[in-house]
Amino acid sequence: MTASAPESATTLLVIAKQPVPGRVKTRLVPPCTHEQAAALAEAALADTLHTVLTVPARRRVLVLDGRPGPWLPPGFDIVPQCGGPLDERLAGAFAAVRGPALLIGMDTPQVAPGLLTVDWQAADAVFGPAADGGFWALGLRVPDPAILRGVPMSTPSTGVIQRGRLHAAALRVADLPRLRDVDTAADAVAVARQAPRSRFAARARELATVLSGASSVLGETA
Repeated sequence: MTASAPESATTLLVIAKQPVPGRVKTRLVPPCTHEQAAALAEAALADTLHTVLTVPARRRVLVLDGRPGPWLPPGFDIVPQCGGPLDERLAGAFAAVRGPALLIGMDTPQVAPGLLTVDWQAADAVFGPAADGGFWALGLRVPDPAILRGVPMSTPSTGVIQRGRLHAAALRVADLPRLRDVDTAADAVAVARQAPRSRFAARARELATVLSGASSVLGETA
């Protein structure tokens, strides 16, 4: 069992879907089946949650669409996602907490604990851009759901628009490294290679013959 990290002022939020076949990672189908895509999603979610457990936090919250499963470790409060489009669901996640909060998704199992520690004396907001033009992390010293509402999601300009909202609000923004979300088979291969000892990489190796070209780049961990 992973030991709990010391407390800090930050609430860490993970927004996620229950990894049910046909409801998650549908862009992996094909080459994956819906069941294989859900297995990869479950591994990514488990990696993300266990990483969050190692980071100092005042509170750890899973903002969940669906029901908890065996992939959920102890140490998280569960908050159901609100309805509506993604911008409303992200806004609702921030509306559910008080004080500084950092939100991430379940699509970056390669995330390192050090990226989730925030110095709020130096920043009012934290922004982690994603390689596809979106963002993988957003932190607010004073949660304000309005900063997210109305931002067009899942477009190549989502990240630019969201970051522009932060600057328009006169917030000091701390930028995190650009990470790659797992959306496609190529993403899965690349992310598994970045985190070879992760649950996600282990599951990707099991599906190496399915993920095009994976068998030549994943390899086995020593």
